[in-house]
Amino acid sequence: MKRKLLGLNLDELKEVAAAVGLRPFAARQMAAWLYPRRCTDIDAMTDLPKTARARLAEEYTVGRHDPIAEARSTDGTVKYVFTGVAGRDIESVYIPDRDRATLCVSSQAGCRMNCAFCMTGRGGFQGHLDTGDIINQILSIPESDSLTNIVFMGMGEPADNADAVVRAIEILTAPWGLAWSPRRITVSTIGKLDGLRAFLDRTQAHIAISVHNPFGDERRQIMPVEGAYPLTSVMELLRGYDFAHQRRLSLEYTMFDRRNDDDRHAQALARLLRGTHARVNLIRFHRIPGFDGQPSPRNVMERFRDRLNELGVTATIRASRGEDIMAACGMLAGKHNNTNTSNG
Repeated sequence: MKRKLLGLNLDELKEVAAAVGLRPFAARQMAAWLYPRRCTDIDAMTDLPKTARARLAEEYTVGRHDPIAEARSTDGTVKYVFTGVAGRDIESVYIPDRDRATLCVSSQAGCRMNCAFCMTGRGGFQGHLDTGDIINQILSIPESDSLTNIVFMGMGEPADNADAVVRAIEILTAPWGLAWSPRRITVSTIGKLDGLRAFLDRTQAHIAISVHNPFGDERRQIMPVEGAYPLTSVMELLRGYDFAHQRRLSLEYTMFDRRNDDDRHAQALARLLRGTHARVNLIRFHRIPGFDGQPSPRNVMERFRDRLNELGVTATIRASRGEDIMAACGMLAGKHNNTNTSNG
């Protein structure tokens, strides 16, 4: 089977260049074709000698593949379905919003975290995406050239596949890659400590922590990961890093009616965040099969937001997008409904 060039960094491309008889500078030429120029065929790399391209094509392929389906929401959100791992498709969500165009990117086919309120984990875990699979989502949607932001908030837990995600961020931000500012990238994680530490030490991307309840015993009921990686340990690690300047720390807080939306929870959340410069994104829960939680009413969410603000915590309510195509937070499942999708 041919190896993919997509997902290789500059050092690895230098090794490829040497193997086909090219000088080291050819690695930058290949990187330019793969990433900013978004080529899909080795033969398109016309500044490489024809003989070298032929040798390269014997063992390698670019590794790009288009979405296999898409679904379009009435609010402009688009869910793209890609071939994933071990028979499980993966999904990416494109969210246009005035002058912003955000892509929500998957890092795994399925998820091992088993959060009770998330469709992705309920479908089980089929495997990690490699760096090429991750970058392919960004380069292969029709809106690729217009993207302003990337959020690793799709299927999977990024900290459970940290090396591939870190490598993808390197490609996104390196001058030989897509040369993005890391301030355009956010990684969302439940707080698996070794992976979180890798994001903190090896990237400058923004960090978003999935909290959903400030009390450990209550959080464990909906997020089993609390047993292995307590939220208190996550916050202790985060306090050792600078979030006062370029990098931003936010907390994701899905609100469940009469489960985590009262003043007791607001006060505990504010205490948890002291000294962190963190802001809170309040998220409306989207009902899924097999979980009996209900979304907090809008007025309850607004009261919770206002209470956090009174307590010195910047809190906002995130607009819900793509619910009609099962593309909202917690709804990605790696399946596409034939009544809502069309071939892409």
